[in-house]
Amino acid sequence: MSSPLVIDYYSDVLCIWAWISQRRIVELKEQWGDKIEIRYHYLNLFGDTKSRMAEQWGERGGFEGFGQHVIEAAAPYDNAPVNTDVWKHVRPLTSANAHVVLKAVTLMYSAEASEKLAIQIQHSFFVDCVDIGVLENVLSLAENTGLDREKIKLSIESGAATAALMLDYKNAKDLNIKGSPSWLMNNGRQTLFGNVGYRILNANIKEVLERPMQEASWC
Repeated sequence: MSSPLVIDYYSDVLCIWAWISQRRIVELKEQWGDKIEIRYHYLNLFGDTKSRMAEQWGERGGFEGFGQHVIEAAAPYDNAPVNTDVWKHVRPLTSANAHVVLKAVTLMYSAEASEKLAIQIQHSFFVDCVDIGVLENVLSLAENTGLDREKIKLSIESGAATAALMLDYKNAKDLNIKGSPSWLMNNGRQTLFGNVGYRILNANIKEVLERPMQEASWC
């Protein structure tokens, strides 16, 4: 049996387009099964939300203006509901605490457990309006999915989870990732980012799977 096509998926849990893309990930897994392997990575978009809002939304309503943008962006997608209080009344200071917990879960449990928690974190913020910038809130969410908070904290306190997260951030910068979410295939030869539709993702996967890697370049 041949090795699966590895898709390196870069996102920020506070990114609305990453929340919208979760359904596409489910569909891709249903379509391709063990022929693909999606590996989650994180990038630093909402590491400091106050600065981000001041720089990019300062003249467009700040947090409230961004919150309205998020609601409008998600409106066409039934699978990505958004609470109207998001960013207006619940304003996480950072996505980094959620990211470091997710890396800790990957290290201490598995990539599958981390992916499950990532979806729960996104749902908790976008739907339930939980402030996932607060570390205690993220640890509580992890506990609710059956994970041991002390085991997770051990990975964070040792520095292992933070080191893994910093590597993700560095790789995203080195790879010149343009935005969240980003999909890297064929050892980085193909990159798609932003609100990429399922059909485009599916077509690119089909193309890579059907063409041997040695045909990727004629140089």
